[in-house]
Amino acid sequence: MSSADDPVSHGPRIAIIGMGPRGISVLERLALRADDHHGSGPEVFAIDAVQVGCGRIWRTDQQPWFTMNTVAGQVTMYSGEPDGGPDRAGAGPSVAQWLARSPDPEQASIGPDGYAPRVVYGHYLRHVYRSVVDHLPDGMVVRPVTARVTTMAPLPDGGFALTLSDRSEPLVVDRVVLATGHPVSRPGASELALADFAATRPGLTYLSGDSAADLPLDLIAPGTPVGVIGMGLGFYDILLSLTVGRGGVFRRDVAGAMRYVASGREPLIFAGSRSGMPILARGANQKRPDHVHQPVVFTTDAVREAKARAGAAGLDFTGQIMPLIQKEVDHVYLTTLVRSRQGDAVAARFADRHARVLRHGGPKAALMAEHGLAPDAGLDLERLARPFGGERFTHPAAFRATLLDLMAKDIDEARRGNVDGPVKAALDVLRDIRNTIRVAVDFGGLTVRSHRDDFLGWYVPMNALLSAGPPVERVEQLLALIEVGVVTVVGPQVRYECDPARDTFVVSSVDVTDSRTEVAALVDARIPQPDLRRDTSQLYEDLVARGLVTQFVERDPVTGEVFETGGVDVTPAPFALLDRHGEEVPGAHALGLPTEHTRWFTQVGSSRPGMRTLFLRDADAIAERLLIPFPVLAPR
Repeated sequence: MSSADDPVSHGPRIAIIGMGPRGISVLERLALRADDHHGSGPEVFAIDAVQVGCGRIWRTDQQPWFTMNTVAGQVTMYSGEPDGGPDRAGAGPSVAQWLARSPDPEQASIGPDGYAPRVVYGHYLRHVYRSVVDHLPDGMVVRPVTARVTTMAPLPDGGFALTLSDRSEPLVVDRVVLATGHPVSRPGASELALADFAATRPGLTYLSGDSAADLPLDLIAPGTPVGVIGMGLGFYDILLSLTVGRGGVFRRDVAGAMRYVASGREPLIFAGSRSGMPILARGANQKRPDHVHQPVVFTTDAVREAKARAGAAGLDFTGQIMPLIQKEVDHVYLTTLVRSRQGDAVAARFADRHARVLRHGGPKAALMAEHGLAPDAGLDLERLARPFGGERFTHPAAFRATLLDLMAKDIDEARRGNVDGPVKAALDVLRDIRNTIRVAVDFGGLTVRSHRDDFLGWYVPMNALLSAGPPVERVEQLLALIEVGVVTVVGPQVRYECDPARDTFVVSSVDVTDSRTEVAALVDARIPQPDLRRDTSQLYEDLVARGLVTQFVERDPVTGEVFETGGVDVTPAPFALLDRHGEEVPGAHALGLPTEHTRWFTQVGSSRPGMRTLFLRDADAIAERLLIPFPVLAPR
């Protein structure tokens, strides 16, 4: 029998801050675990500053031309497939299955191999949220809160007092999950110089630091020459906003080629990047949603063995990891190439023999010659990502001709598919092996120099350009815009500078003669990388000031070199916050993008049907910890 002075057990009060995909995934797993939990159910405060159930990036008031870059059949937020009952935690449809139910013929026709608009995914996320909340286990309560959390103060007896933008009284909770997603960051030195230059000249515009859906692109008048920095996924969003968003129309001609019909309201777009190559198209999907790549040499066991040999010094990415990745990519490329020329049976025999050579060594020249392959045949990832490296162009027209040829070839390769096309099948491997790469790099698995220079400085941007691209239709649209003169790709090694003598921005390529172009607006299409040192949110500024959050810092035990990553420091799963002293913050967890660079590729926004993905396992680990019973000394 307990008294008023005794600890009293009750279900925890939990705040999930950020209700995009990561927050929803935690809620979904909480509902399932609470159903099996013998005790009082949790009271969950589902908090989001923009829209509970989908978050800012996937909110349901954005334009339809912003598209996902994963096919609808490979995206789910449920940790189990439909079972004939109502959609609920643990049992629900993939995006493709959900769209197939839609009364909207256009949405229903997207299919499992099509790409849904981001706004449609936002509606799907809202459906997932509602289906979880509508079927909660007994005793569990979810309270949606549309507000911004500005401070998080630890309480003497445990728990936290959260200051919310919509109320004067703090919200007191026992446990907190930070699932805050994409940040808005302070500009770096070069971006700040461009912004300051524009701010003092009324005729100039500079936009940066956010997704296209949140940039005031209407400030750019029709006909204005505008430079766009970066040609990744964000570039395509800006491109569509300034063309289709201005009334332009894409149509296919009788031969099937993409053509653009201008509205006359478009600006003149001058784009560029370090590589000079727009991000490559995804191969047409030919894989089942539950497809799993079976690695030949780049296995988790191989990585763990390499880590054991490296010891405390850490792995060298270029020397120890990249060769395994290259072999894995080449194996798929060569096998697919043989299949395309000689059929399935011959390809299967080649794959078996080639795999043995890769695993155990030995000569392979005879094997390659037998199948009409050069001894050193493979896929040059660096050349694909940097096709103009070391090349000089005497005139913009010469660069344009070369670029259009490369883009046309990329479109052809994408149409061949990610199973039948050797190039796109091989590049898809870079997506399939992300989890294995994480085993190597997460939580300081690499040496400081290798993590900073080899991995973040070289591999990550190359990997993004080669494997994280848009649907092929987007590259076709860009090609059409270049052909009609709405878009000019300036070249590789592009510089964005201020000309105070002429009160203008200047865009030019180091490698293209006569490429200098004056523009009245600059738009930075690069999505800001999470960095705790530059995060502008009041919440993270408060957490840093209190010492509840600190960045993950790598220290080389051999050289003493230090690398400040900018990622929120957490434990391995369940990702408890580590304070400035390296101690766990009881009851506080961080998941997803805030922890980028402590872990790698945390921007994943879904699981895959029928698979226990890392996305799902991350959420489940936190849900399990959140429900561990604990005594509370005072009622909340």
